[in-house]
Amino acid sequence: MSLIIGIDMGISSTKIIGIENGKRIKTPMTVKGSDEISSLYGALGKYLHTNDIPLEGVEHIMITGVGAKSVNTPILGCPTSMVDEFTANGLGARFDSGLDHMIVVSMGTGTSLVQVDGDEIKHIGGIGMGGGTLQGLSRLLLQTSDIEEVSALAEFGFPENINLRINDICNDDIDGLIGDATASLFAKVLQRSPDRNDIAAGLIHMVLETIGSSAVLSQLNGGYKDFVLIGNLTQLQLCKNVFPLLEELYNVHFHIPKFAYYCTALGAALSHGYENE
Repeated sequence: MSLIIGIDMGISSTKIIGIENGKRIKTPMTVKGSDEISSLYGALGKYLHTNDIPLEGVEHIMITGVGAKSVNTPILGCPTSMVDEFTANGLGARFDSGLDHMIVVSMGTGTSLVQVDGDEIKHIGGIGMGGGTLQGLSRLLLQTSDIEEVSALAEFGFPENINLRINDICNDDIDGLIGDATASLFAKVLQRSPDRNDIAAGLIHMVLETIGSSAVLSQLNGGYKDFVLIGNLTQLQLCKNVFPLLEELYNVHFHIPKFAYYCTALGAALSHGYENE
């Protein structure tokens, strides 16, 4: 068995995944710790134990993420290397989606955009909108920063009670626009007092729509029509509502691959072979 482990050391959690013989994915997992190092070693130990993997079966450990720079020694005696997060995003999304020509939209605390054209992977920018934005605004408006709680509230909310849409202000069709397209985020709050569920739905809709629109607009002259979404926010149920509307509006395709939540860790593991090519 040749097992490469990829670890994504994020701000709030550590994600870990293994690739066996360059193809087979071993069950991924997430671990939260009191600090980055505790989370790292806790994740690795739990992962090896849960998957019944002996330490000597690990060929190499690849780490990435904001906490990766704090690790400068072999982990548990295993060969350990670091890969930049943008390369990991691109490799993970390419493997998981099966696409070779795309923009990877990594929706974490903020959002980064990575362009993938075959083996060429390049960071092209990003925006300061993401899970951190959702948590911060939720704390201000809903008195909670728990995204799972906000998502649960949003299931019973209606973003159309928060956002002003095209069909709210125009009875006739407008070329290039659909009636359900947003004309102004949160503008209806000026007309009515929404409940907590509507606010939660409006906040999530705002974050996801802004991310999706920004990704598409970054490619007005780029020719990319496939956008692969990865990261924490891909777990939100409202993704199923927001991104199909943006697809219709912009004539593009948004993809959420099977391991979208773990794509950065997956790409870290894949980078071992990539770096040695």
